[in-house]
Amino acid sequence: MKLSLPTPLRAALVLLATALVCLPVRADEATPPIDQRVTALEAYVNNTDPGKSLSGVPGPGHNAWMMTSSALVLFMTLPGLALFYGGLVRRKNVLSVLAQCLGIAGLVTILWWAFGYSLVFGKCFGGSGLGRFLGGTEFVLLKGVTSAPNTDYAYWVSHNVFSMYQLMFAIITPALIVGAIAERMKFSAILLFVGLWMLVVYFPLAHMVWGATGLMNGVWNADAAIKAIDFAGGTVVHMSSGWSALILCLVLGPRLGFGREKMAPHSMVLCMVGTGMLWVGWYGFNAGSAVAADGIAANAFTTTTIATAVAAFTWGVMERVFRGHASILGFCSGAVAGLVVITPATGFVNPTGAVIIGLLAAAGPYFFVTKVKAWFGYDDALDTFGVHAVGGTLGAFLTGLLATGEVNGNLTNGVALKNGLAQLVTGGGLWHEQLKAIGITLVLSVVGTFIIAFIVKTAIGLRPTPEVERQGLDLAEHGEEGYID
Repeated sequence: MKLSLPTPLRAALVLLATALVCLPVRADEATPPIDQRVTALEAYVNNTDPGKSLSGVPGPGHNAWMMTSSALVLFMTLPGLALFYGGLVRRKNVLSVLAQCLGIAGLVTILWWAFGYSLVFGKCFGGSGLGRFLGGTEFVLLKGVTSAPNTDYAYWVSHNVFSMYQLMFAIITPALIVGAIAERMKFSAILLFVGLWMLVVYFPLAHMVWGATGLMNGVWNADAAIKAIDFAGGTVVHMSSGWSALILCLVLGPRLGFGREKMAPHSMVLCMVGTGMLWVGWYGFNAGSAVAADGIAANAFTTTTIATAVAAFTWGVMERVFRGHASILGFCSGAVAGLVVITPATGFVNPTGAVIIGLLAAAGPYFFVTKVKAWFGYDDALDTFGVHAVGGTLGAFLTGLLATGEVNGNLTNGVALKNGLAQLVTGGGLWHEQLKAIGITLVLSVVGTFIIAFIVKTAIGLRPTPEVERQGLDLAEHGEEGYID
């Protein structure tokens, strides 16, 4: 999205460039001419290629936004998700949820530093064969990940800042799985499961969707076999965690007393506070995925707000109509569902598209949470499957119908331009590519999770003893209590 600078601003840039020309340089360095420096500064404003004169120099404004976004995404997990999930479990298990979020944050960070970032965002494996599924080894131990930008992903954002931003996505994704298996899985088993799951599911999927040589990176990889798009993680984050959560909760089986005992949330106050933190943090998640402080980020900020508010309100209205009351849990569930469904589309759709997404984000997950779960009787304790798997899948598909090049000029390939309801009839459009990406994500998540769960169950077991489960995981697993009467 190119910005035509007003005359006064351009004059100011000329003065700044003139001052830069006067700076001392080494004898072996040629000073770029003033028009080249002005062009580079215009590129900074427009978030485009700076050319040679400012190559390798991070842009302070874009960098500042991405550091802020990184902190916001971490804020989603710690404390947002921890409090949201913590409030929804029984009081004897509240600390276990907090410990799981903290443990996952530490474990994933170590894996990311060691090789995870390189496998996702490297490219030395090439653009075919293995390189479509994993990136490379050039950034192992974050070697070469400096403050200079990696222009495969951003012209003006420091490489180390970009890597930390993506780390926060890697942290929250497996933490979402905790919601489905809350109150009945050993802490050691969760950490072993997450470590293997990152290797088998998350790292390959993140590269396929976002990596420079990825199989399904329809925006940035001209040679991608599947021209799908995912702005901030509908497939990578929500589908992968949601579908994996369903399989893991089925393998584990229900909580002791499920269906016979009351298992109501112990603190809707904590749940509401956590939801608010998730909503605020999600601006870093969605608007930050523009990897710049630009017009696309501004659009993502707008559509995130609209879709979330519409979904929360709609869920409350549906509860009022069908159940006679609008609950805090309903409003919170609707808000999270709206955030989930808008995520893959947020930088590609306009405000009207966000309203449509918000309405459907409430309707689809509401049906699965209130009806489908009861019909089949699976114990998705905190509705991770109903909200994240269903919402992520729905969002990925709706992105193929509602994305528009008027919002995001990066949608330049032929497939991406073929979207909308008409393409449902004629076929061959973006929605078709989205279905391919949905299918691959679903298969990888389901099969990978089943295999990993079997390995962990065989190696160390998945569940605590019935006595520990009845007592609560806080005391038995962590030696602490959340509340002292």
